[in-house]
Amino acid sequence: MWIIILSIVINYLAGLLIGTTDKILVKRLALTSGILLNIFLLFYFKYYDFALSCINQIFNSGINLKNTALPLGISFYTFSGLSYIIDVYTQKAEAQKNPMNIALYILMFPKLAQGSIVKFRDIKDQLHNRSITADDFADGIRRFILGLSKKVLLANQLGAVTAEIFGDNPLSNSVSTAWLGAILYTIQLYFDFSGYSDMAIGLGKMFGFNIMENFNYPYISKSISEFWRRWHISLGEWFKQYVYIPLGGNRRGNVYVNLFIVFLLTGIWHGASWNFIIWGIWI
Repeated sequence: MWIIILSIVINYLAGLLIGTTDKILVKRLALTSGILLNIFLLFYFKYYDFALSCINQIFNSGINLKNTALPLGISFYTFSGLSYIIDVYTQKAEAQKNPMNIALYILMFPKLAQGSIVKFRDIKDQLHNRSITADDFADGIRRFILGLSKKVLLANQLGAVTAEIFGDNPLSNSVSTAWLGAILYTIQLYFDFSGYSDMAIGLGKMFGFNIMENFNYPYISKSISEFWRRWHISLGEWFKQYVYIPLGGNRRGNVYVNLFIVFLLTGIWHGASWNFIIWGIWI
């Protein structure tokens, strides 16, 4: 808990400093410090051991790894914190003088562990003014049940099959069995992640919060670019607003370099391994 409390304190103080000073140099210093501290926390707990293992392999060194446990939801609440201080700096939102508002935004339990990644500018008004109606509460219950069903009745059952196929000796599988496992894992991944997003959206609605959609039938996409517009929508929107557009988007600089940086970072964000880095470069 101290890690997420530290994250709340960092972002609250950085946002307050950005929002209450008229000196542009102080604003930039507060923004830069807030970004670096957020990234440091994420790097230390998620990527530090991976970086050390790469150094050991490249230089044949024997640096001891920290074997630090990965804090629950750190990727998601780090991006929430970054969203807040950047929105305050770009005047998309006002600095919050009450630290409980920042704590509520970052700690909001439906989205904390697996998203959606909610931008502060999209929810700032709901932190102060929101309504809970019987119809919205009922819609939230229905959405939660849908998500829970996806997770428990579909994803978990498919996961048991794929674990059996790709278990102790995957090389013993026939080609058809391997293809079956790959297809079932693809479906499992979607129902697992979209099921959690549905539960988060449903819970949010029960408490008067409108959390953005995270999936839009991605497997009917006709291209990779369309797939990414439909898959993990909140992550794509976050990178678009806070990385792609500041880099120049499609109006300034080299659009292909900008896209490469965004998707490389997307791959790295998903996990600390070369699999994710190569996947990010490939997409």
